[in-house]
Amino acid sequence: MRTVPQPTADPARTRAELTALRPDLIPRYDAALPGARAAVLARLYGALEREPLPGLSHRKHGNGRTEVTFRHGETVTYPTAAAEPFAQAEPPGDPVELVQRLWPGTPLRDEIANSVANLALARAVATPADLPEPGDPAALGKIEQMLVDGHPLHPCCRTRTGMTVADVLAYAPEHRPLIRLRRLRVPADRWHGTAQPILYAHPWQATRLLARYPWLTNAGVTRPVRPLMSLRTVAPISGGPHIKTAVDIQMTSAVRTVSPAAVHNGPRLSALLTRLTADLPLDVLTETEAGAVITEHGPDRHLAHLIRQAPRLGPGETAIPLGVLATTPILRKTVTDPYAFMSSLGTVLFAPLARVLQRGIALEAHGQNTLIVLAGGHPVRTLYRDLGGIRVHTAHHPDLDLHGDLPTDDPAELRTKLAAAALGTVALQLVTALAHHHDAEPARLWTIIAAALRATGTPDIPHLLTDPLPIKATTAMRLAADPLTDQWTHLPNPMAA
Repeated sequence: MRTVPQPTADPARTRAELTALRPDLIPRYDAALPGARAAVLARLYGALEREPLPGLSHRKHGNGRTEVTFRHGETVTYPTAAAEPFAQAEPPGDPVELVQRLWPGTPLRDEIANSVANLALARAVATPADLPEPGDPAALGKIEQMLVDGHPLHPCCRTRTGMTVADVLAYAPEHRPLIRLRRLRVPADRWHGTAQPILYAHPWQATRLLARYPWLTNAGVTRPVRPLMSLRTVAPISGGPHIKTAVDIQMTSAVRTVSPAAVHNGPRLSALLTRLTADLPLDVLTETEAGAVITEHGPDRHLAHLIRQAPRLGPGETAIPLGVLATTPILRKTVTDPYAFMSSLGTVLFAPLARVLQRGIALEAHGQNTLIVLAGGHPVRTLYRDLGGIRVHTAHHPDLDLHGDLPTDDPAELRTKLAAAALGTVALQLVTALAHHHDAEPARLWTIIAAALRATGTPDIPHLLTDPLPIKATTAMRLAADPLTDQWTHLPNPMAA
């Protein structure tokens, strides 16, 4: 009987579809599946350890183990070390069965199953690769496609809700594809934004848009592009601006569209941040054009795109996203002295982020949207992209016309946005990785980060150095009635005296 391709396949369905698509991958997929289950399970244990999860009533620690009790009578016991952020442990068990026990009937079960399947598939095709030579116009795309495991803390780290296995192989960056975007001509009276009335549509999305909106017409395809870490953002292989598209697929926590607010805000924030960072070793990759198709919903987030400046690199320079930089193969090839490396990051990353915060902008500097420029193996400056997740202090910028949830008058909200990404995730991941692979002392690395922050002398530094470190409660958010509202959990601050 022929296997019918299904979107959001689980591990068994993925294996069945591979028999027709890529039978050569089946042995490697089978070999990768236990490790993928363990990796996702460890992320779930992390959520059990620290997040405000529905139904959880009690946590008990002792003898290196944690016992978590739920109000409906379920109890889960696991090694406490397996729940540490970025843990190296690979606990036995099935995360899909665990979710079914704890939260039966929720969509999270299918999301976790899809995450396990796609993570195993990513590991099945992963091969060692060297960093591209500086000067290669396609270098950044090649580097971003080296990331295998996705989000380092989210159990839905490789979820591709809505895609078939064939779609994942064709479009997901971990499978290193080359694709072409579709150019769709839009009637002038149905166009909103600064760009010409041509919608750049991801090929997965374009087929669905043309079927639904017959007044969109085909205007050809782009030159070849590489999907970057986010799948829906692409870089031309011969160089040039990056294009962020809308794709109605849930990856980790959200369906990846381009909101009318982002279309409106991008060029305005780009101009402001270019001015605010002119004296810092931090460059913003500006959003130069944006557009959306007007449907019955107004400017429609499902039919929109952004054009973003590509990194401008000098001779011998290489740009690496922090999420890739923190992986084992890259750290081993890049870092010789972990303390000198962290000191350089203090100068080009952590201190500039504190300076920008003082100027009324909290950048969400996580592993996907923040890149470090290396020259001779040393960090020399930071590149920041994607302005949709930042926060702007209204008292500092009262005349800035922004839409959506970016403006705030709460200094604590700005600090949380910065600290959760840059300290609770990026710094913690780097410290953990350098301790594991370079035998570095975590306390000494945190002291270096703290010194870089303290040297800025900005008013937020006492909070950043002593307040508990926020981490986004991603599993609690997936189980919430409104999964897009931020929820936070906290860790002890290793920089506190």
